[in-house]
Amino acid sequence: MPAREHGPQASPGFWLHHAALVWRAELDGRLHELGLTPTQFLMLASAGWLAREGVAPTQQEVAEHAGADRMMTSKVVRALEERGLLAREAHESDARALRLRLTEEGRELTAKAIGIARQLDEEFFGAEPEALRDTLRVLTRFR
Repeated sequence: MPAREHGPQASPGFWLHHAALVWRAELDGRLHELGLTPTQFLMLASAGWLAREGVAPTQQEVAEHAGADRMMTSKVVRALEERGLLAREAHESDARALRLRLTEEGRELTAKAIGIARQLDEEFFGAEPEALRDTLRVLTRFR
């Protein structure tokens, strides 16, 4: 019978934290070749995903989908706009809101980055990650 672990190593949260750090560092290294950080990638991918039904999402919707705070989202979106990957457009009925649209260059780069992230996920989590994904999704209820 294996010895029981004690201290921090006994905590699933400890290992979840460390696994997330390793995953993020690996994603960071792989996205570097595209000139993206994981946060920039998440913003681009969220904007693209939310626009799949033809309506450009608001900056707030992208922030919520990405799990990012408003200040950080604003800074990242501004940098992506300066690179020509994202366009901010006035909202049709809310003067305080902005809609985000991927540019053609942004769509192409995001597609490449999604391929990189999918490959990492398969290497990191295996070919059938559904059970882990479902467990992690349940854990987000504490947010």
